[in-house]
Amino acid sequence: VMGRNAGWIALNAAVAGGAEVCLIPEFPYDIQKVKEALEKRFHYDRGFAVVVVAEGAHRQGGEMVYQDNLEVGYQNKQLGGISRKLISELLEAGFEHDMRETILGHLQRGGVPIAYDRVLSAQFGVKAFEMAMNGEFGKMVAYRHPDFVAVPLEEAIARPNLVTANNALVKTALGLGISLGS
Repeated sequence: VMGRNAGWIALNAAVAGGAEVCLIPEFPYDIQKVKEALEKRFHYDRGFAVVVVAEGAHRQGGEMVYQDNLEVGYQNKQLGGISRKLISELLEAGFEHDMRETILGHLQRGGVPIAYDRVLSAQFGVKAFEMAMNGEFGKMVAYRHPDFVAVPLEEAIARPNLVTANNALVKTALGLGISLGS
């Protein structure tokens, strides 16, 4: 799933979808720990396991996986191939169950919005319109409970919002038995 440097989408998807393993950029994975988590699932005769992988996930001591050095702008190489690499690493580590990859790509962006999505996007849109009408450029709309506010772009990109070990969602994932592979 999407997630070059931050694993929020993968982590939310793993919790919502009941995954056994979630691999994200912030926590480089140990292939043996991933294998152990999957073997534990198969040991209890479940017959399948779900692994959610952010595109920026990488092995401990390894690097992100890129697609033929294609650039997508701003000197960022296009990520891609982590699922195939993970399958290869698991086979090399001796994992003996059938594995298949499903690359969501644009599919993850095309879901039917629920009422909350529509209300939230309307609130963002109205605030953006107000900012444009007031000549507030070089800013983005942010939600800071309970308000929608204008934030200078420099401030918005100054500090990336990365997943941390003490985050509540990480604790939830671990509490549900989801392995982060680290």
